[in-house]
Amino acid sequence: MKGKSGRASPSERETGGETLARAAMAYIEAHSAEKFSLQTMAGALFVNGSYLLRAFKRHTGCTLLAYHHRVRCAKAKELLAGSDRSISEIGEITGFVSSSHFAHIFNKMEGCTPTEYRMRSRRSAVRKESL
Repeated sequence: MKGKSGRASPSERETGGETLARAAMAYIEAHSAEKFSLQTMAGALFVNGSYLLRAFKRHTGCTLLAYHHRVRCAKAKELLAGSDRSISEIGEITGFVSSSHFAHIFNKMEGCTPTEYRMRSRRSAVRKESL
């Protein structure tokens, strides 16, 4: 509800920020393999980039780039566990510029290298099959 000043109340602004955060998440999930560009994303969402950064951080607790990395790593984990593609190919498919950058970000986000993750997931799958 708008007050005497004609401005939205704080609770309405929060709702707008939450909606924007959800829209940004959907955009990142749909475009995760593409190069991250704040300008492109903000343009697609019809907002100022600085406002997008602040609203996203306020409503999700993480930065846009951290969320982008999280989405890429989640896709990479699926491929590592469920395919025989090479580590560098998975890095490329998920949008990382190089296999070393992929390994660095994956290790930072998951606490292990892509190779270690693949070995663990395969061991886990073997244990489940033997039960």
